Amino acid sequence: MAEYGTLTSDELRRKKRIKLAIHISAFAVFQTIVILVFALIVMRVKTPKVRLGTNITQFMVTGSQASPYFDLSFTTQVGIKNTNFGPYKYDSTIATFMYQGVTIGQVTIPKGKAGLRSTKKVTVTVNVNSNALSSTTVLGSELGAGVLALNGQTKLSGKVELMFVTKKKKSAEMNCSMTIDFSSKAIQSMICE
Repeated sequence: MAEYGTLTSDELRRKKRIKLAIHISAFAVFQTIVILVFALIVMRVKTPKVRLGTNITQFMVTGSQASPYFDLSFTTQVGIKNTNFGPYKYDSTIATFMYQGVTIGQVTIPKGKAGLRSTKKVTVTVNVNSNALSSTTVLGSELGAGVLALNGQTKLSGKVELMFVTKKKKSAEMNCSMTIDFSSKAIQSMICE
């Protein structure tokens, strides 16, 4: 029998097992919390956003109020914002530009990849003209005022790749209404949904 104040080997083993069980339980709880945070924050796939840039370069326009006609060309950037923890690979698509619901021009956005938690900017040259429009008094008055209201739409289809294993299909849509000011050769206002 052991002396008073010392523990027997059985009691020592029991205390070590209890201590080991406490460590294993704490580690299991910690791992569960890490997995939950990872699943809720990192592995959650959000839909990327596509926006048309407001900076215009190489702006050219012809047209007048007397003969309601325009031929407009400008270079701008399309931004693909990816807030996910993995790259967004998207296919080539066409952005359509409309005036009062009538398609007046299109531009191709080439296939590409937006890196994780970043914005990819693609420079495009947009050419729009009024050839497809019937003669309207609204167009003449807009051209006389030196402004033109356009709408740009596109839908990017692609996949968000997480941890080189999971791939989730996501489609990013752009619907932007803009007013172009001919005198300042700039986008006067832009609203994107």
